[in-house]
Amino acid sequence: MRKAKVATTWLDGCSGCHMSLLDLDAALIPVARKIEMVYGPLVDAQEFPDDVDVAFIEGAVSTHEDVEMVNRIRQSSKVLVSLGDCAVTGNVAAMRNTVPVKKLLQTVYVDLADRGCIPGAQLPQLSPLARPVQDFVKVDISVPGCPPPSKVIGEVLEKLLEGRKPEAANKLKFG
Repeated sequence: MRKAKVATTWLDGCSGCHMSLLDLDAALIPVARKIEMVYGPLVDAQEFPDDVDVAFIEGAVSTHEDVEMVNRIRQSSKVLVSLGDCAVTGNVAAMRNTVPVKKLLQTVYVDLADRGCIPGAQLPQLSPLARPVQDFVKVDISVPGCPPPSKVIGEVLEKLLEGRKPEAANKLKFG
């Protein structure tokens, strides 16, 4: 039996959703027998692969590089899951949306720093707004929560591996 190719990525977020996935603990063992983890922060792959069965995106889309990444993931994935409130709504990352990027960078990197300077080309340039994944690509399943409980992530993954569509949004609330 072919293992399902699973990928995860972490955009503008705190990695709490990935931590919640890892909190499946012993329940990861039977899942690991059914999947091949082909991309993510815990995998050494440098390029997002083709023919991914299930891709999880954590975090809001906040840079031009993020936009390119979500488009690449959508093109290469059969099922795309927005994982957590940042990916689903923008959540914490979007709290900056009321402040213009130039003022935000000035405040964070200069005004609040001892001897700061605004980062240049060494960091991705922020988009004017942090936005949810669904603003850029079709999302098949949204799993809200900050972070979603590991049990729910496990149920979503298990149903997807069985070829069924989970109804994660019916079980969770935001926040």
